[in-house]
Amino acid sequence: MNIHEYQGKEVLRQYGVNVPRGKVAFTVDEAVSAAKELGSSVTVVKAQIHAGGRGKAGGVKIAKSIDDVANYAKELLGKVLVTHQTGPEGKEVKRLLIEEGCDIKKEYYIGVVVDRGTGRVVMMGSEEGGMDIEEVAAHSPEKIVKVVVDPAVGLQMFQARQLAYDIKIPGEQINKAVKFMLALYKAFDEKDCSIAEINPLVVTGSGDVMALDAKLNFDSNALFRHKDIVELRDLDEEDAKEIQASKFDLSYIALDGNIGCMVNGAGLAMATMDIIKYFGGSPANFLDVGGGATKEKVTEAFKIILSDPNVKGIFVNIFGGIMKCDIIAEGVVAAARELGLDRPLVVRLEGTNVAKGKEILNGSGLNIVAADSMSDGAQKIVSLVK
Repeated sequence: MNIHEYQGKEVLRQYGVNVPRGKVAFTVDEAVSAAKELGSSVTVVKAQIHAGGRGKAGGVKIAKSIDDVANYAKELLGKVLVTHQTGPEGKEVKRLLIEEGCDIKKEYYIGVVVDRGTGRVVMMGSEEGGMDIEEVAAHSPEKIVKVVVDPAVGLQMFQARQLAYDIKIPGEQINKAVKFMLALYKAFDEKDCSIAEINPLVVTGSGDVMALDAKLNFDSNALFRHKDIVELRDLDEEDAKEIQASKFDLSYIALDGNIGCMVNGAGLAMATMDIIKYFGGSPANFLDVGGGATKEKVTEAFKIILSDPNVKGIFVNIFGGIMKCDIIAEGVVAAARELGLDRPLVVRLEGTNVAKGKEILNGSGLNIVAADSMSDGAQKIVSLVK
């Protein structure tokens, strides 16, 4: 789960991470009021969307007067911001962060992530923070310094100190940088983050070490422990189909293809998407109904697939272990009848109660194409869509 920058900064502030003063604004009047309350000679007006690259896309403005704040707020609110992370469709700006200006002396980068390869949390840093950090990582990887954290003891002070030296934090700010990193790691650990990224981390003219930006992502599987984080969820920033899927505990991710997929098991779902691509098709989604799906759950999954106007055909690929093939068949038939099946549907069933499942599909009176294998099913749906 993602949250906005201003929300991430409030979370970090609770852990003692130094962040600028700021207020969220949903209207021009609120933006002006916030700027007046902050009373800063320079005010930063920042678009709040769930995507990086806002600065390069014109989503961050430096205001030197209240009139500037009002003009920038008018310009940004309602604007569709297109960044390298939004895709060409962009995201509409519905809220702003109005923040006090900062006397930036030097920009750095600090990030905390889970390294799937080692199964450990890694804190990374670079002496070259700011908008071009992706280019630094791509072309000068030696400038990205990493510290591997032992989960038994957490980030140690000596590790933070070494990282601060390695990214060339000035000597007089080393202790502040160490305190910053330890607080950031604590927030990452206690809030079950998957990413905590500070870009840029800045040293100011007055000698402070501060998070000028903050990106926090959270492990959705751990959200039951953090009701305060769940309350920060902005549904306007999420795909409506993914929101609906989450209500039924379905693992659904929208893609940009035209073949809808309904599969049980994440591994089989990935393999299904791969084989569709192999035969020249393009998957419209990742959808794992899980091992213990009910008829109602399967029906809802099918509805979500059909609600995507880009879907021109559907491939149901089920290997029944815990998940029984007849349950899948009942759900598919129920949804197809309720919504009116007007697109090609290929179904491949194997495993528990497969004979009963095929009997339900064959007796439904629906135009369903049976497949003998995953390969056969993928070729058939690709052919039907084309």
